[in-house]
Amino acid sequence: MNNNSGSGSLNISYPCKWSYKIIGSDAEELIAAVEETITNLEYDITPSNISSNEKYLSLNVQVLVPSEIMRNIIFQQLSKHPAIKIVI
Repeated sequence: MNNNSGSGSLNISYPCKWSYKIIGSDAEELIAAVEETITNLEYDITPSNISSNEKYLSLNVQVLVPSEIMRNIIFQQLSKHPAIKIVI
């Protein structure tokens, strides 16, 4: 990813692999949320972190996105899922 000098927008060539970090309290529910949200696209899920009190955990989700529109739609859909507390 390159930042266009001074414009504030990203210069991204699609299709590309895009990473989302999702945070929630149950790994199985997070995985199910990804499976429900991301259909017909290639993705990988890998573990990330667990909070010190083990109440929350995060997973990395890497998706082959075909366009900026799809990248934003995936972000919005993951953000709306009840099992997911935060999407980064």
